[in-house]
Amino acid sequence: MDHQKSARFAIFDVDGLLLETESIYTRVTQQIVGRFGKTYDWSIKGNMIGRPQLDSARYLVEALELPISAEQYLEKRNSLLRKEFVNNNPLPGAERLLRHLHRHQIPVAVATSSDKELFEIKITRHKSWFSLFNIVVTGDDAEVERGKPAPDIFLVAARRLAAVPEETLVFEDAPSGLAAGLAAGMRVIAVPDPNMDKSRYHGAEQLLESLEDFQPTIFGIGEYSS
Repeated sequence: MDHQKSARFAIFDVDGLLLETESIYTRVTQQIVGRFGKTYDWSIKGNMIGRPQLDSARYLVEALELPISAEQYLEKRNSLLRKEFVNNNPLPGAERLLRHLHRHQIPVAVATSSDKELFEIKITRHKSWFSLFNIVVTGDDAEVERGKPAPDIFLVAARRLAAVPEETLVFEDAPSGLAAGLAAGMRVIAVPDPNMDKSRYHGAEQLLESLEDFQPTIFGIGEYSS
């Protein structure tokens, strides 16, 4: 085994990586901005994805020149999301990978920019495999001073896992998450949305189309059982 490649810990983003929630975010956001005759597309979304919700909201309000504050937008958005988020599905390969890491005794953490309340709603139908996470760090955690692309959330998760950054794989879908993982001294497996510009993922250890494409043996984690 190449010890440069072996990994002993893993940290995961959630939205757009483990759970298909991005279409819900998009639908709800368009519903709100559509009232003001505006369009929410990937030219806007690509700069919001993965960032703390208030940062993203401020960007949206400014970029689309909305006649409401970022806080007013979030109040409307989160009210709609609470109803919608229960009905999300796992993305391909997500549960399989989590169960594989668990079998191979790889400590795993969640590091999501989402706040704890919305995170809990998202995992309502997926608790059997989300229970395999040793640690969950959400964006509103008191120890996370700065959101992605700052490394804080990954460093907090690593500390609670007792993980060594250079032996830790970060799984991310967003450029801001990639930047945060690299800033934390970790190796990042990027799984971008098909709509994202792949040139924004410089520095990723691997660029995958789906978690199904991840090969654990490359990182010394053992083969998937058939």
